[in-house]
Amino acid sequence: MILAVLAIGLLAGVLGAILGLGGGVVVVPALEFVLPYFHTTITITQAVAVSQIGVLAVGLAGTAGYLRQGLIRARTGYLLSPYTILGGVVGSWLGLRLPARVVATVFAVLLLYSAYNLLQGLRREEREREPSRLVPPAMTLAGIMSGLLGIGGGTVQVPVMNLLGGIPIRQAIATSTFIMGLTAVANALVYSAGGVLNYQMAAAVSLGVLVGARLGTGLAARISARNLKLFFSLLLIFTALQLLWKYWG
Repeated sequence: MILAVLAIGLLAGVLGAILGLGGGVVVVPALEFVLPYFHTTITITQAVAVSQIGVLAVGLAGTAGYLRQGLIRARTGYLLSPYTILGGVVGSWLGLRLPARVVATVFAVLLLYSAYNLLQGLRREEREREPSRLVPPAMTLAGIMSGLLGIGGGTVQVPVMNLLGGIPIRQAIATSTFIMGLTAVANALVYSAGGVLNYQMAAAVSLGVLVGARLGTGLAARISARNLKLFFSLLLIFTALQLLWKYWG
């Protein structure tokens, strides 16, 4: 089981670093679908708690790689991170209290919405634009989703920074990776205080994520911006459909 969790962390780290997701979009559904094969059950709240540690690991490893490549907008990250941290604490508090079906449904709807926005922007030329005034509240929402769903907030942060903030997709992904590491610290503390964090499983996920994230930051430089958006969108749609089938099928 631990080897399976390590493999989940490795995949989450690679995809998380490439797409700025934090890996939670892989960790949360994967733990729920894989662990029953090892006669272990896990609630979505427990999976989200473990994912917060994985998100923190992606943030640390991914940020190191992107800093070397000069892709992170550090000033933007520091200005927007307070919104995501505040939202993350609120989302984590909600995650300890809302029913699993509600959390899973919100997760799926958010993923589908983000995929739609990214697919809409496939033909849009990548260039700098003036940021919208909607960026701060949208980043707060990203923080809430991060705490509630254990996804690192990248599914909201990347489209927000790219579509509303006018930041090119590669820099949006890198800056999202930087921000999510800061947000995950507060989220993990809330879930740990709530008594739902499995430390052994979190350690296994983090180890896999740290290795995967180092690989992912190198691979990201070789993928075109258009393919990044397309791959990101397809992954979000696939994960959303899996969750909707499990809880409503």
